[in-house]
Amino acid sequence: MPFTGPKILIIGSNSFSGASFAAHSLRKGAEVIGVSRSPEANPVFLPYRWQGETGEFSFHQYDLNHHLDEIMTLVDHIQPEFIVNFAAQSMVAQSWNHPEHWMQTNVVSTVKFHQQLRQRDCLQRYVHVSTPEVYGNTSGRVLEDHPYAPSTPYAVSRAACDMSLRTFHEAYGFPVVFTRAANVYGPGQQLYRIIPRTILFILLGRRLSLHGGGISERSFIHIRDVAEATWRIMKDGRNGDSYHISTDESLSIRRLVEKICVKMQVSFEDTVDMVGDRLGKDAAYHLDSSKIRTELSWSDKVSLDQGLDQCIAWVTENLSTLRELSFDYVHRP
Repeated sequence: MPFTGPKILIIGSNSFSGASFAAHSLRKGAEVIGVSRSPEANPVFLPYRWQGETGEFSFHQYDLNHHLDEIMTLVDHIQPEFIVNFAAQSMVAQSWNHPEHWMQTNVVSTVKFHQQLRQRDCLQRYVHVSTPEVYGNTSGRVLEDHPYAPSTPYAVSRAACDMSLRTFHEAYGFPVVFTRAANVYGPGQQLYRIIPRTILFILLGRRLSLHGGGISERSFIHIRDVAEATWRIMKDGRNGDSYHISTDESLSIRRLVEKICVKMQVSFEDTVDMVGDRLGKDAAYHLDSSKIRTELSWSDKVSLDQGLDQCIAWVTENLSTLRELSFDYVHRP
């Protein structure tokens, strides 16, 4: 099938959001080039492999920390119209153990990348996938101009990179837009995340540790809705602007796990062990997403009940594969 859409370079294409955005972009007719520091993940985690369109996707194993020259050679060769960067050291709790690793990847290496990119003229827009963690704990729904108050090494590293990019936009006109999504979930998510982990542990008869009793509140948004939002921001967002991607509903982690238990017909008490909370964990993020809804006519389509049913089906259908894989996050410096 000939390409009918733009040429997109995805940094961090092995990530859950990156692989899902690759699949979404392929459905839009785009030519997609993926870059990640690890080899392509097991196909069970790669939505673009599920839809039989991988002939339009090419993959390159490069690490921003070690292969910047190779990545820039690739950029010069393919001349992408859009670059969407999902790559980051992303685990909050583990960032306390080696904060220098988070700063190296999320700040130093990424800013070096931006310094090279700003000297290229092929780029229509650079989408920097940021995080609401930069705001710290929030009360009420916050807008995109909410002050930064990061409370973990991970959040500090992401805030620093955001601020660097803002100076690049103001000084050089670098065509950056920022996205900040609520808690993303859906089929294909890594097993250490709360929704697939809960489902998998229930199916395997294992008990789930619920940190801090699960009282922290989050908004959960389906990856399909996030991918469409990211596409619209990439195509029609305003350079220099940030966009929140969120539902209007939130619930506690405990309530989320309870919903999964009800759907899978198991007892919450027989499934969960309450354990102490993680250091620096923020109690709540409530994002006001009216900007993207108004400016780009986006809305979330997949309800939490529908999304959880899809996740349960994905884990169940792939249980023989998933049970053999690591359930825990493995840190790589």
